[in-house]
Amino acid sequence: MRRLPGAAPLLAAGLFALVPAQAQSTVYKCVDDRGRIEFTDTAKRGCKPLDLPGFISAPPLRQAPARQAGNGRPAAPPPAASSPASFPRVSSYEQKARDDDRRGILNEELRNEEKKLADLKRDFNNGEPERQGNEKNYAKYQERVAQMRDDIARSERNVEALKREIANIK
Repeated sequence: MRRLPGAAPLLAAGLFALVPAQAQSTVYKCVDDRGRIEFTDTAKRGCKPLDLPGFISAPPLRQAPARQAGNGRPAAPPPAASSPASFPRVSSYEQKARDDDRRGILNEELRNEEKKLADLKRDFNNGEPERQGNEKNYAKYQERVAQMRDDIARSERNVEALKREIANIK
């Protein structure tokens, strides 16, 4: 494999630009005796900390002391934070309308996917689909049959996922 000079810093810069600032330590650029560059969060020999503009390291995670109930057992977790008063609210009527719309869309997708699956199974003909004119080579025919099997399996998974999604609507 041929290496391009300067490709490692460009690659690293691209990766750092894509990664959200969730690191909990300093990022180091390390160069070994052979000149290979490595980026890490651990200081080693030959490593220098990087000053990354816009990089804000996260504060270290702290553990809250375990709360005890009166009888020595751990207390219940604190209540979940509620949303601010300015957070938009949706009426139950509007939410029901949205759920009904979503159910209708998912049912339509399910019907389309079931039709597609039926067509695929019909064309598959129990593993012996008709050979096409461009399939004089048996390997080409086998490749198409394998692709049809994959398409059927994918379509079956889609049907199952849509059914689960519909069942999860309130």
